[in-house]
Amino acid sequence: MSVLYSVIRLLVDVMTTMRRDQAELVAEVLTLRRQVQVLERQIKRVHWTPGDRMVMAVVARLLPKSAWKGLLVKPETLLGWHRDLVRRKWASYRGRPRRGRPPLSDEVRALIERLATENPGWGYFRIKGELIKLGHKVAATTIRSVLIRARIPPAGKRSGLSWKKFLAAHAQTLIATDMFTVDTVLFKRLHVIFFLRLASRRIMAATATSEPGEHWVTQQARNLSMKLVDEDISLTVVIHDHDSKYPKKFDAVFEADGARVILTPLMAPLANSFAERWVGYRVRKAFGDGAPRVLRALQRRATSPEPCPRPAQRRSRTTPAGDHAYNRRPRI
Repeated sequence: MSVLYSVIRLLVDVMTTMRRDQAELVAEVLTLRRQVQVLERQIKRVHWTPGDRMVMAVVARLLPKSAWKGLLVKPETLLGWHRDLVRRKWASYRGRPRRGRPPLSDEVRALIERLATENPGWGYFRIKGELIKLGHKVAATTIRSVLIRARIPPAGKRSGLSWKKFLAAHAQTLIATDMFTVDTVLFKRLHVIFFLRLASRRIMAATATSEPGEHWVTQQARNLSMKLVDEDISLTVVIHDHDSKYPKKFDAVFEADGARVILTPLMAPLANSFAERWVGYRVRKAFGDGAPRVLRALQRRATSPEPCPRPAQRRSRTTPAGDHAYNRRPRI
């Protein structure tokens, strides 16, 4: 009521002053200013009602800033009142009824994620039809948004075999190979090639040379093939990167034995993460102080039937294939 009264009184004052003379208005302003000065000496603190604050905040915008010195409040206070009016204006929209589609309940979201996870071949429209059978009407675009937020891929990618599952499925018959370089004390660079069996994390073969030519690399593939035959280990998959040191004859040796050679994507070291991790943790850290110790360690790994341990692996844990138990060995 105080706000309405203040607004009505302001309008009446404006209408009254419009019909008055300029000299009369100046005289009235001077009189009112003098009265305000007298009241300021008698009253220490002025109590403003919400209506007074609203009127002052609106009218003060019409005055020049030089005239704000004669007001009872500071300019910062007037600006604060104006911000409060703007805040109240936009806060009133919160009470309005919400328009648009109602939000999905957590129960429906969980149901959509469950249907997509348990049925990898179902697309958005198939999930929509199943939800209609259960009494939930949800658009296909909404289902897509829910699955994207839950980081569940579409049906085409969801039903396919991921790289992680592929490695786990072929761990018993998969060999990963990689190359790295070591500088000797005399600044001679050696190129090391090794072959790691994924199931047991065991280095099947490893050697080094200063000139990794086509014939030498191909011969290492033949040596590995003969060793696998001697140990009665079947080989179906060989993975390595796009290094130019791997010639076509290298892949032909394994393809002749019925194995499939898979090249990892460019600039994707995680695709051959087992070999990369072995190089990073075992060579650069454990044997990073000289080439002779690296070569001795590689020869020991290649002749030892024990698996290559994984980083931070506990004693009680076994390899994924479970054919070898890991016992901690002293660092070389």
